[in-house]
Amino acid sequence: MASSPESDTSLSVQKATRSESSQAKKSQHAEEAIFYMNCRAAYLAVLKSSLENIKSKEQLSLVLQQAGRNPSQKTVNKYWTSQTTTLNFDDFCTILKQEKPATKTELLEAFRKLDTDNTGCILHDELYQVLTMRGERMSRDEVSSILKQADFNCSGKLDYNKFCDFYMATSEQCCKTAREKLEVDSRLRQQQFGSQTETSSSERITLPVSKPSPRISRKTDHKVAPAKGDSRTPSRPSSAQTCKATVSTTITMGASSHRNTKLIEPDAMKEWQWAQSKGCFYLEEDGEIISHKYKLHLSQRSAVCITIKPLNIRKVEGKSCPWLSVDTALYILKENETQENLQLVSFTEQQNKEMFGWKGELGSGVYWLLPFTTGCRLKKVKPHITREAKLVYRGEDGDLALTKEFRAALLDIFETIDLDGNGLLSLEEYNFFELRTSGEKCDEEAWAVCKENFDMKKNELTRQGFMDLNLMEANDREGDPSDLWVTLLSLGYNKALEMTEACPFVIDVYAEKCKPRIKAMYLEAGSWQLNKAVCKSVVNKGEAKVMDGCENIIIYTYKAGRRITSVIENKSENKVIIHVNNEQSKNCLSSRGLTVFAVEVAPKSMMVSQHVMPLNEQEEWLCNCVHSLVR
Repeated sequence: MASSPESDTSLSVQKATRSESSQAKKSQHAEEAIFYMNCRAAYLAVLKSSLENIKSKEQLSLVLQQAGRNPSQKTVNKYWTSQTTTLNFDDFCTILKQEKPATKTELLEAFRKLDTDNTGCILHDELYQVLTMRGERMSRDEVSSILKQADFNCSGKLDYNKFCDFYMATSEQCCKTAREKLEVDSRLRQQQFGSQTETSSSERITLPVSKPSPRISRKTDHKVAPAKGDSRTPSRPSSAQTCKATVSTTITMGASSHRNTKLIEPDAMKEWQWAQSKGCFYLEEDGEIISHKYKLHLSQRSAVCITIKPLNIRKVEGKSCPWLSVDTALYILKENETQENLQLVSFTEQQNKEMFGWKGELGSGVYWLLPFTTGCRLKKVKPHITREAKLVYRGEDGDLALTKEFRAALLDIFETIDLDGNGLLSLEEYNFFELRTSGEKCDEEAWAVCKENFDMKKNELTRQGFMDLNLMEANDREGDPSDLWVTLLSLGYNKALEMTEACPFVIDVYAEKCKPRIKAMYLEAGSWQLNKAVCKSVVNKGEAKVMDGCENIIIYTYKAGRRITSVIENKSENKVIIHVNNEQSKNCLSSRGLTVFAVEVAPKSMMVSQHVMPLNEQEEWLCNCVHSLVR
């Protein structure tokens, strides 16, 4: 049957569109592949194997330098905290995505701020003063080593244009040397972690693996194998030719109705004594999630009900509230002789709408409440901002004032950081805010100065005092909102004043026979105690499946409400690499961010494979996951 001209045109358009889409995907995969190849080259320039972990700040600094970065101590400390023991290759890749190399334009702009006369040079004496007295201070010897370079120093001045050229060339040479070493050493190219098939030089690439949870010491792996008759490198790990044992799990979940719950409504506990504290999950630049952590004190044995839910702060008209859909949970751990020796009691698995809770009996003593979110819905997203919000303006009298939009955001921030909900900020509450936004604490002396200048009641800062403090900051910078934006961005706001990278929550504790006391103790990333508690809860409550053909590998799967979590236990004496395939899942979000990935599990250990949630809760969702052991 002959086709009409209209149908031929339509087919041509469809083919052209598919071709363009295919080319775009290829281009994206190629860019990602080059990025991961450069990551691997830098990593292997310092470490013997991609399976070897970074074990110190010094090693982290070295591998970053090999990747063309020049990390400050502040940058290194951001990724290597007091809780960090090791970082793996995936962690390193994640860091490189966040820490972009400085461009010549950025460097020149920084120097020009010092060069007020626009001469292209800076006096050595002035440079000494700036580099040894401000910011992350350098020693005089370190500055001298820069100024002794004849290429860009003359007559007591530094030619910063030449210095920037030298810096960029040195940075590129580091990357080039690492790549050349990787090319020459065929043994390194054949390492199993991030291995690549020998194809044409243009396609000799390493493709991305899953994004790890930064505080869990683990590594991921994939082996890329082209399909038969196809020379192209696949865009995801293929386990078809490398796996000898598998476990398949399929779970179909209906649309969320929030009806299957045993959680008692708080109204049924009107006679019980009550305590409350607010808190917040904050998303870091590297994708890590930090939150407040709490101590709960009970003076005697009592029936207790503990709940957590997103905090429904006042909604600004026209602004979305994405944090209200973020999943929340609390893990309850009993403190024994020391804080290090915590015992998992239970966690909030009963659901009532957006609230999750636990009800049971607790003995007298001290408990830790560790908030948790899977990260399925609290993750980095590319913002689509059409207009940057204005924070300050000058009135008719010439004085600076806060815009209505900014004042509304500040009221929401105040509501979030007022942990005890009394409408005032204590020094302790204010310091959580300061630690989050500036990394420093306000001492008693500085707080006394605040008391002299801003509205306080009972030595606590009022809402108006908090507003005036932010206005003072704007005045200090003569209306420049840069510092205000630093504060807002660190609290999860974007440039449209929408809170997209934070989730405030509220914890309620009801006790029948005593007055519960809850206190926020830290604001930090998920500890190994929390990771251990998550794994143990899944092992205790979930369904266990032994991997066919490998009795030492067990996959535990736990489902409750709108979350499915799987944990891998490796009982063997050797590390194992497990491929995870979710390609047959429907309407699902994985905490890993990929449908196919691989993880390495250390001997005699267990780790979270992934958390899965529905993309659309109003529709049925299917979680079909295959765990396969790699040869």
